[in-house]
Amino acid sequence: MGAATSLLDAYTPGARFLATPTRTLLSDGPAREVPHGEAPLSERVAETLAAARRDGQPRPVVIGAVPFDQNAPAALAVPEFVQDAPPLATDPLIALPADLPAATEWDVRPVPEPEVYGAGVAAVVDRMWRGEFSKVVLARTLELTADAPLDLPVMLQRLARRDPSGYTFALPTGVEADGAVRTGAGRTLLGASPELLVSRRGNKVVANPLAGSTPRSEDLAEDVRRAAALLASAKDLHEHAVVVDAVHGALAPYCVTLDVPAKPTLIRTATMWHLSTTVTGILPEEGAASALELASALHPTPAVCGTPTLTARQVIAETEPFDRGFFTGMIGWGDADGDGEWVVTIRCAEAEERTLRLYAGAGVVAASEPEAETAETGAKFRTFLHAVGAD
Repeated sequence: MGAATSLLDAYTPGARFLATPTRTLLSDGPAREVPHGEAPLSERVAETLAAARRDGQPRPVVIGAVPFDQNAPAALAVPEFVQDAPPLATDPLIALPADLPAATEWDVRPVPEPEVYGAGVAAVVDRMWRGEFSKVVLARTLELTADAPLDLPVMLQRLARRDPSGYTFALPTGVEADGAVRTGAGRTLLGASPELLVSRRGNKVVANPLAGSTPRSEDLAEDVRRAAALLASAKDLHEHAVVVDAVHGALAPYCVTLDVPAKPTLIRTATMWHLSTTVTGILPEEGAASALELASALHPTPAVCGTPTLTARQVIAETEPFDRGFFTGMIGWGDADGDGEWVVTIRCAEAEERTLRLYAGAGVVAASEPEAETAETGAKFRTFLHAVGAD
């Protein structure tokens, strides 16, 4: 009792914190940065882990974040020391309430304005009806500026204690042009994602794509009605099937066997219902891909980008008036044996000094309606707005 929450309580800005359904990790202190370069990311990570092992680390672990654009510098490092504890959800002390955030005056600026975002959705839908592409994920942001320095430990506590069974993280992402990461007073990516991109443990692989969502309701009967409607929604089932097919296609070349359920189920967070499919596979006994190699093959899935991928990327670049950075990238950990967990970076914000940039996106298909997609992104913002007391 208390092992996982003690790591949560020990977090300070500049440290690396990651909680998953299998473990809780905290590192603070010296770290070996994974360099930016031309070689594939998985190779650079493997070389960094091998160097750490040669220098005497018996079980080195890489922790950090990979941006939406895999050609951009990642914020990955192999810490000299990592504290490891069981999952937060198994620690009874996680049920204790988090401290309330300090009273803060927030200046909130949407980028783009909701009306502009809705117009972008409508324009994309028109192009889909003309047959240019079948799906694109459009995001918008909220820029919050506080009247005092941000209290990142309190935000992290509130995120973790609200959804302890998910994936909660706080990671330094102040990346320089040469790929080095500025820890301490630089930028921090923090959030609570519900979506596992892929995990590997031995020769077993699990992916859990989420696509198709609806906001939850505080009224129990209405909440159940929304969940049932999502499970029967032709539009959301189609959006989900596109993502599952892409995950299947990306993982199949690496697996000896791969099991894909015929129908999705539902999972819930504090604010959203999601359609969910758990894909499981078995890797070959020899020459198996690492968790990061598998994650790189999957990223970005249609759940955060669209399809066809290259067209969707271009539409995103033309439509979104900001750089996604690490939003809809991936965060996670991996070890020198190839095991690890990599998570889709959603329900997150990037923090620096007194400023937070919150991100939320929605999958747009031909049946999408601008008002509904705008409302969905608004509901997704609630996870982080609650954490800072601005909901």
